[in-house]
Amino acid sequence: MFLTISTTGTLERPATDLGFLLHKHPERAQAFSTSHGRAHVLYPEATAERCTAALLLEVDPVALVRRGKGKGRGGAPDAALAQYVNDRPYAASSLLAVALAQVFKTALHGVCRALPERAAEPLPLRIEVPVLPARGGAELVRELFGPLGWTTVEAEPVALDAEFPEWGDSRYVRLVLEGDGLRLADALNQLYVLLPVLDDAKHYWVAPDEVDKLLRAGDGWLAAHPRRELITTRYLSRRRSLAREASERLELVRLAEADGLDVEDVDNAVDEASDTEERPVPLAVHRREAILAALRSAGASRVLDLGCGQGQLVQELLKDVRFTEIVGVDVSVRALTVAARRLRLERMGERQAARVKLVQGSLTYTDERLGGYDAAVLSEVIEHLDLERLPALEYAVFGSARPRTVVVTTPNVEYNVRWESLPAGHVRHGDHRFEWNRAEFRAWAGEVAGRYGYAVEFAPVGPDDPEVGAPTQMGVFTRGGAEDGEAEEHGGTGTGKNGETEKEERA
Repeated sequence: MFLTISTTGTLERPATDLGFLLHKHPERAQAFSTSHGRAHVLYPEATAERCTAALLLEVDPVALVRRGKGKGRGGAPDAALAQYVNDRPYAASSLLAVALAQVFKTALHGVCRALPERAAEPLPLRIEVPVLPARGGAELVRELFGPLGWTTVEAEPVALDAEFPEWGDSRYVRLVLEGDGLRLADALNQLYVLLPVLDDAKHYWVAPDEVDKLLRAGDGWLAAHPRRELITTRYLSRRRSLAREASERLELVRLAEADGLDVEDVDNAVDEASDTEERPVPLAVHRREAILAALRSAGASRVLDLGCGQGQLVQELLKDVRFTEIVGVDVSVRALTVAARRLRLERMGERQAARVKLVQGSLTYTDERLGGYDAAVLSEVIEHLDLERLPALEYAVFGSARPRTVVVTTPNVEYNVRWESLPAGHVRHGDHRFEWNRAEFRAWAGEVAGRYGYAVEFAPVGPDDPEVGAPTQMGVFTRGGAEDGEAEEHGGTGTGKNGETEKEERA
C-alpha cells in the first residue's frame, strides 16, 4: 500500500518544512513496525521548491491472520486457511489508515514545536493514492472529498486489465487530491477516516471507543458533511448502536457550532427525563421478531440460520431456551468472526456453548452437516444470489437438507418508493442481484414448495402499506404428512404422479 504527500515552497518558506511537520527527516529513509506489517517513510524528492513524502506499507499476511482472527468455541475450523488463500488485493484500506495514524501521530494532532506557525496554516498540498477501493465508485469519492476544501478531486477508475479494456473497470480508483486551503493535520485526518469508509471494511473489531476516534479525527469537518450518515455507518462497520451514538454526538456539535455555543450547553438543554417520544422500531427488529414467532409456532428446537452474517438472529435465538441447538452458516469468514465476537463464544459457559455452533459453508452446495434439523432460516439471503444460482440453493436447502420448516424473508421491491433516501430504480443494497415484488416472490415460493413437497404461507413484515405492502415479505414453508413421504421417496423432486413419473424416467 502506498501514498504520497507533496507540497511546494520558496527559498524563504522551503517545501522541505514538510519534514518538520511530519516529524520525519527528508534525508533519511525510516521504517516502523506495525501490528500487520512494516511501514516505510521516504522522500522521493526534497528541494526548497518541491518536497514529497511517501508512506509505503508492506503487509505481513501471516501477522494479519494471527492477529485478526479470534479464537474460541464456534470458530470455523478452516478460517485461517481461507485468509491465506485470498484474492483480495492489498489496496489502501484501514490497514493503511492505521499505519498513517501510527507513523504520523504527532502530525495528525497538528503539533510541531519547531514550526508551530506552519502547522497552524494551510499549505499547498497534493496527495496521491495509486490504488484505492471505492465501494460506490468514483462519484462517491468525489462526494466524500469534494466538500472538504480540495480544489481538485480526481478519482480515475482502474481498469481490470489494461490490455483488455472491454473487461471494464474494477472497483478501484487512483485518487489525487490538490488544494491550498487545508492544514496538513486536516488532510491526514480526512484520509484516516475516509480510507476505510471507501473500502467499507475494517481489518479489526470495531469497539465502542471507535466513536471517540471518529469524532476526534472528524473534528471541524464531519459534523457538517453532507454524507455524514454514510461516513459514520461505514466507519463503524455498520454497528447501528455505535453509528446512532456518533450521529447524535455529531448533531450536537453541528447545533453548537451553528449557535456559537459549547457542546455541553446544547446537551444540557435536553431534559432526558421529559423525552417521551417513541422511536420507530427498526425493520431488522420487526424481521427477527417475525422469524422467531414463525419458529415458535412451528415447534422448532434445532434451527439453522443459513447466511447468518454477523450473528444477530443467532444471538436472539440463544435468548430462548426452547431452541436447544442453533447453527449459524455463512460463506464469509470475516462475518463468522464478527458473529463469534458478538456472541462472546470464548467467554460463554459450557452449557450455553453447547447450544450454538458457527460453520463456514456455501448455501449453493449440498452439505451433510445441515441434514436433520427442525427448521432453517434464509433471512435476506436469496436476493444476494445471481438468479441462475438460485436453483442450486433451492436444492441444497429444500431438496438435500430438507428441514420440516423453512422461513424465507426478502425485500419487497414495491415498498422501495417509500424510502426517501433510496434513488428511483436502485436496490436497497449494492450486493442485491434482484429484488422481487409480492407476485414474483409468491410465484417463486409456490414453485419451490410444489417441487420439493412443501406447503407455503405468506406474511408481511414491518408496516403494511395499503398500496405497496410491507417492506419485507416472508414465506413459511412447511413439510409434513403424506406429501412429505412422497417427496422424500422421490428425492424431493415432486409429489404424487409427477414425482412417480420422474423416478421412473431416471430408472
